[in-house]
Amino acid sequence: MNRGDMVKRSARVLRALPRTLREDLATSAVDPNGQSGQPRWLEWRPVIMVPLLMFAVGVLIAGSNQYAFDFGMGIQLGILFAGVQSAAIVVALYRPVQAWWASMLITVLVTPFAVNSGFGSRLPWNGAFPWSGAGIAMQAGVLFLVALRMRPRIAAETLTITVLAGLLCGASTPWRSANDIRLAVAVLVITVVMGVALHGLAVARTQLVEQEELTAEERARRTLLEERNRIARELHDVVAHHMSVISIQAQVVPHLVENPSDELRENVEGIRRNAVDALTELRRVLGVLRSEDPLPQAARHAPQPTLERLDELIGNARGAGLTVTAATTGEPRPLSPGVELSAFRIVQEALSNAMRHAPGARVRVEIRHRAAGVTVRITNTAPDRAAPPTPGAGHGLLGMRERTAMLGGELATGATPDGGYEVTAILPAPPLAEPAGPAAPTHPAEDTR
Repeated sequence: MNRGDMVKRSARVLRALPRTLREDLATSAVDPNGQSGQPRWLEWRPVIMVPLLMFAVGVLIAGSNQYAFDFGMGIQLGILFAGVQSAAIVVALYRPVQAWWASMLITVLVTPFAVNSGFGSRLPWNGAFPWSGAGIAMQAGVLFLVALRMRPRIAAETLTITVLAGLLCGASTPWRSANDIRLAVAVLVITVVMGVALHGLAVARTQLVEQEELTAEERARRTLLEERNRIARELHDVVAHHMSVISIQAQVVPHLVENPSDELRENVEGIRRNAVDALTELRRVLGVLRSEDPLPQAARHAPQPTLERLDELIGNARGAGLTVTAATTGEPRPLSPGVELSAFRIVQEALSNAMRHAPGARVRVEIRHRAAGVTVRITNTAPDRAAPPTPGAGHGLLGMRERTAMLGGELATGATPDGGYEVTAILPAPPLAEPAGPAAPTHPAEDTR
């Protein structure tokens, strides 16, 4: 960047300075940071208020003594000015910019009394006005809270104005020392730097917590979508089977009726054609769902399991070292493929969870057939040893809830009084409609109409 560009840039900054100061400092907003959230430490303000009040009381006592006797204001006026400055320290925790303005106003109003008094004779630190005794403590406290609450630009602006105003207010007092001035400015600068550093740390932690919450929500949403995709892939075969049956039955209908009319042939052909089109669309959807399927090709096209394979599933679990007992009550009856598949998967997920999270536990699987549906209940006792850590979040309970909700059923999961775990799924299953047998052809001689 050449010299001309630097000059132009500096000119733009100077022209924009009044507007920037007005936006930052001439505001009534509680927190003009422009941030979406607040640092978590602000939740501790009621606790911080206790030491802050003690500090403010100390500033009030020292300031009242200084203003009333050293500056010759009198008790009432001294207590009033010192009280406003002390209150500014407390208010700065909630409205930092407004509190800073109040402290600056008191500094300006006190200046005429300091000039005409015997200032500096009895103070514990005979520094340069207004940075002596209670004055430096009050301004440092307010600036620290401003830097802690506001963004760094506002902290730098308030620090600069405070230093310039302090130099102007103390210019006419005879008790000026270069060392005291440098020390006072160094104290204010260090205080603001500490406040800005702590503010940046608090903001970074807040943003980290927000990002972790967003990441957890995104992970949960992704897990839900993955589980729903898996369920959709499994149910494709069920839906495709029904559509294939519809297509075949529609194709056979004209052969079951003697002399079918053209209208009947047309309607039946439309049913068959729609069924074939639906099958085609289902295959396309399945191709999208299986585009990222990690299963091998043979497993993708394997028939979907039903409750008839429950003994095989329990046998595999026993072979893996799990103690499993099974019981079936009620009169078994044909169930829809979706109910059969969901019941099998719920048992499978429950057994997998027991093996992962309850090593050494005994598991009982109960299948209860009812007129309105089927109830699946899997319970396990308390584990006899600690379970090894499992990486990541599983899909087991989420998949059970999705399958149960899909069928309009109910799922209950939770710990048992003996330290084990229980999963109970109630799956509605209305009786299947009896398949209609082939209609016997009607002959004219047998027509009884």
